[in-house]
Amino acid sequence: MKWIKFFLIGILFGIVMSKSEAISWYRIQEMFLFQSFHMYGIIMTALVFSALFVFCIKRFHIHSFSGHKIQFLDKAKGFRRYYLGGFIFGLGWSLVGACPGPLFTLVGHGYWSYLYIILWAMIGTFLYGVLRHRLPH
Repeated sequence: MKWIKFFLIGILFGIVMSKSEAISWYRIQEMFLFQSFHMYGIIMTALVFSALFVFCIKRFHIHSFSGHKIQFLDKAKGFRRYYLGGFIFGLGWSLVGACPGPLFTLVGHGYWSYLYIILWAMIGTFLYGVLRHRLPH
């Protein structure tokens, strides 16, 4: 029964993605062509709320639902890996026409071809896990 809360949060996430038009291929195209502020506004809103939540977690020592202390670890120094990772992520986003999060929302809307993209995203994640120790970090 623990999975029900995650299922309900996923439904809420899908509704927000749908109503905000963040799953629209046209909105994503407008963003990458710098023709509209819509998607940038959504991303900036998410950044502001994320920063606020992290601040509150650190300031008020908030624990997880299971009672564990939430810890934030520093990122490794360097910028090449972040630029390369961001480039690959953005390239995939622009080619597919969707960010990884809303892929499931698109499937829920009946765009079954996105199951193929989800499959390849999972294969790519698995391959990264297998090859991680051989990659330059």
